[in-house]
Amino acid sequence: MAKIITIANQKGGVGKTTTSINLAAALGVLEKKTLIVDADPQANATSGVGFDPKHVKTSIYECLINDVEPRDIILTTKSPNLDILPAHIDLVGAEIELINLPKRETLLKYALEKLKDDYDFIIIDCSPSLGLITINSLTAADSVIIPVQCEYFALEGLGKLLNTIKIVQGRLNPELSIEGILLTMYDTRLRLANQVVEEVKMHFQQLAFDTIIHRNTRLGEAPSYGEPIIIHDASCKGSINYLNLAREVLQKNKLTRIDENDKIIEVENGL
Repeated sequence: MAKIITIANQKGGVGKTTTSINLAAALGVLEKKTLIVDADPQANATSGVGFDPKHVKTSIYECLINDVEPRDIILTTKSPNLDILPAHIDLVGAEIELINLPKRETLLKYALEKLKDDYDFIIIDCSPSLGLITINSLTAADSVIIPVQCEYFALEGLGKLLNTIKIVQGRLNPELSIEGILLTMYDTRLRLANQVVEEVKMHFQQLAFDTIIHRNTRLGEAPSYGEPIIIHDASCKGSINYLNLAREVLQKNKLTRIDENDKIIEVENGL
């Protein structure tokens, strides 16, 4: 049974798509069968793994509106153990068309239930809004990862998103949990970035991932080649960051061989 993780933040440019592609690719490299669901009309996750959205004939839009079988739409990527359910610009219209449909908040959940047995992880890339597609993604998910840019405005939007998650937990998906808050675009030289890291770790404590995604040129280049960072340059900082994040996600879900208690190394005083 797949664990479904939604990557959501209504603020744009915080690294949702970058995280979706590279976390999924890192999980694939760690021998976990992974599916990316591109639920963003911009279709950046689709192009980021090497497919041109203009040439995509059937997309997630047809799954939601026309009840097309999701298995027929899935594309296999160059990255090991990684598939994608692509998006198309048509998805913009889905927001309006979904309004009149019955059970409009659970359509994505029903579509993904058919795929749960085929994968270990399903990663949903959301659009930068709190519209119906994002609500569908949160309703379908077991947990949510919230990428937060290391800047002041990113903290302001976090409160609104946490409220939305609470509403979804109360009305649509009581099982939804927060997998973690992921700090992205971190620049060690900036005092503000360090302050944001301190604020987030102080307020959210256990919820914040230990892994922080650093600003990295190679990470920005990779989508233009249609490759995840781990395929583009496996030794760069961005690649190592996302492998660490994948390891942390696996540890949180008790999917590593090491027991949780064995990871704690006691240090004697004076050492």
